[in-house]
Amino acid sequence: MNRHKIFIFHVALWLLIWATAWIFSGGDSQFAGENFMALLFQILVIAILIYYTVPQLLLKKKYVAFTIVSIVIILVITLILTRIIPNSILGIEGEMGRLPRPGPRPGPRFEDGQSLSGNPRPPSRFFINVLLIAIAYVIATLAEIFLFAKRKEEEIIINKNVALQTELKLLKSQINPHFLFNALNNIYALSAIDSGRTQKSISYLSDMLRYVLYECEQEIVPLYKEIDYIENYIKLFSLKSSKTYPITTSFSIENQNVQIVPMLLIPFLENALKHSNIEKITGTFINLTIISTTASIDFEIENSKPEFNVIKDDVGGIGIENVKKRLAILYPNHHELTINETSQAFKVNLKLQLNG
Repeated sequence: MNRHKIFIFHVALWLLIWATAWIFSGGDSQFAGENFMALLFQILVIAILIYYTVPQLLLKKKYVAFTIVSIVIILVITLILTRIIPNSILGIEGEMGRLPRPGPRPGPRFEDGQSLSGNPRPPSRFFINVLLIAIAYVIATLAEIFLFAKRKEEEIIINKNVALQTELKLLKSQINPHFLFNALNNIYALSAIDSGRTQKSISYLSDMLRYVLYECEQEIVPLYKEIDYIENYIKLFSLKSSKTYPITTSFSIENQNVQIVPMLLIPFLENALKHSNIEKITGTFINLTIISTTASIDFEIENSKPEFNVIKDDVGGIGIENVKKRLAILYPNHHELTINETSQAFKVNLKLQLNG
């Protein structure tokens, strides 16, 4: 909301307040005449606040200067409203041959000058005007503080979203080179064994690259595309040997078009392939299960653990820490990641609530 709109809002607010007070006074013309100038000076002091003291002092954190200037403005405006304006009006009326209105006649008094009626003196017009001007000024100041806090909150949300998007892009940039590195390593190993299988692996790699380069640019993708990528990854890995790797998959998908963020599940498979010593075949296993409904996805993968640690390539996988970060950003409070590790197996279970 720009300053002109804020000013118009305050003018409309005080017009409404004074109109309501005038209606409750019975539509008295004298009430309107006596308070019309107060309304004009309230508008004046609000304009000074909105266009000068707030942007030049308050928002620049010059709090002492803002307080002093505000007090001076309120007192000067009140003096003009109470002393100068009435005297000017009386002077104009005198020039036109009209006498000022007589004040109230003094009532009977005691000998010492005290009034017999005992009624307290009403507050002075200066005091009333100070209250009217100060109330308008304070309300406008509180409104400005509220709007400023709201703008700051919106800026924080926007900056946070930008930071999250930047982090997601960084995480994606970590995933894609790692995928390509692993895939090329697999093809290189296969080329020394069987050229026919090498052609198949290149075909699988082509499909996978198409998914990574084009589909993964989207924030979400259909689940079936993520599953196709996982299947191609396993096929590409399996072509490394003429033997059948003990890898089992089970997919129970209620709706293949249910949406998921891309490349979220593959790090778990990469981790399992790397640390299960699956190439040994005997005594090893990888079991992968995906069960999906329209409201949730349940991903589970379990792999064997070798008796002794197997030394792999120097370049480590992206790992589960990457996935945890993405889950915290993309599925906050709508995911459950459980990791169980024993001496024989490593098991990961991820539950995603898609309605969130």
